[in-house]
Amino acid sequence: MLSFRTTGFNGYAVKYSPFFDNRIACAASANFGLVGNGRLYILALTPQGIVCEKFFDTQDSLFDVAFSESNANQLAVASGDGSIKLFDATLNEFPIRQWREHTREVFSLSWNLVDKSIFASSSWDGSVKIWNPTAPQSLRNIYIGSCTYSVQFQPSSPTVLSAVSSDGFMRVFDLRAPEPSAEIAKTRVSPGEVLTQDWNKYRPEVIATAGVDRAIRVWDLKMPGACQTELVGHEYAVRRVAWSPHWQDVILSASYDMSVRVWTDGSASSAVAVPGTGGRMMGVMDRHTEFVAGVDWCLFGGEGWAASTGWDEMVWVWDVGGIIGSR
Repeated sequence: MLSFRTTGFNGYAVKYSPFFDNRIACAASANFGLVGNGRLYILALTPQGIVCEKFFDTQDSLFDVAFSESNANQLAVASGDGSIKLFDATLNEFPIRQWREHTREVFSLSWNLVDKSIFASSSWDGSVKIWNPTAPQSLRNIYIGSCTYSVQFQPSSPTVLSAVSSDGFMRVFDLRAPEPSAEIAKTRVSPGEVLTQDWNKYRPEVIATAGVDRAIRVWDLKMPGACQTELVGHEYAVRRVAWSPHWQDVILSASYDMSVRVWTDGSASSAVAVPGTGGRMMGVMDRHTEFVAGVDWCLFGGEGWAASTGWDEMVWVWDVGGIIGSR
């Protein structure tokens, strides 16, 4: 395990670069994101450990970060003042572009993996916006109406995205649909607030959701309304989920119970024929000493490397395979 301390700043999100196997970014906030500055860390994984290559300070808290899929040195951050800032790692101090259209905290960013010219944001103001990094204004606004904690593009689609919010619903949109909403599906996925979601990288119709009720639920959009698997074990709210890019059935979850847990939804077992059976926890990473807010998988190298960050001012990089053993 490798570690880095974000001294004075509490981690909210960590992401691996899609271009470099040794670069990760961490979005962090002073005073637990309640008041004060934010800091974007660009970190390098070296034989000597994790080294900070550069950091950018912001006037307000940072809650998420997304690497550009079209420029290896650019990345966007979501800010508590409603702004989105685009930074270039080859430059110093200031963002190269800034947008101020959201009226509340921006909590989530997602870059499109197919149409790499666009990314999406979601906000506590109840809206999702679509952006092009070269355009001065948003390309499209999708009104949801309740605090929207997460937006995610479907990994194999240039136009399909989903959002989860405080009203307990997951909504799926297609940007090819006419204005204003573009909504093509809506499913209640929790009795409480839904904080996080992630699309499966191998099964384009499968998505996982989680939130304050502590359960992770796996959904198949071909059978909307029917939960395929429910994974229970966290003691407090689940803040982030992330499907593995290497194993179709494995998912990571970061929780306010100070743990990152590894799960299988059971889909890799040919013996599992009944939805809702076969899912189980495979291991726990418990090195964090405060709320864990961010987790991400490395796309490169040996299967199963991941990074996590939390309110304990720590970034950990670790081998999931070492937690779960051989597959």
